[in-house]
Amino acid sequence: MVPRPDARRKKRADMSKVVKTPAWHVYVVRTRDGALYTGVTTDVARRIAEHRAGGRGARYLRGREPLEIVYRRRLGERSLALRVEWRLKRRPRADKLQIVASRLSRRALLRRLDVTEQR
Repeated sequence: MVPRPDARRKKRADMSKVVKTPAWHVYVVRTRDGALYTGVTTDVARRIAEHRAGGRGARYLRGREPLEIVYRRRLGERSLALRVEWRLKRRPRADKLQIVASRLSRRALLRRLDVTEQR
């Protein structure tokens, strides 16, 4: 039996349709009263606009404008972003301020929060 070349081509064509997943970010926002809010999203600008608009934003931030993005870091996968957010939210305020001030890189942030990438 002769292999069908069409079958191979079809498989390659199907692989080209792989959808690229968006990169997840962790961000920290400072409110008017100096409070820090931490969150995750695939689009930081859109998410901040949602917070400012009120409807889809976090209740905690309502009425606390102006909101200032003081830290953001691209992390990649959603699970990693959620783990970093969870650890960051549980840090003391002084530690969060130090992370914001030092503008930690992705690698330094993961090391500081003791988060490992699961591959």
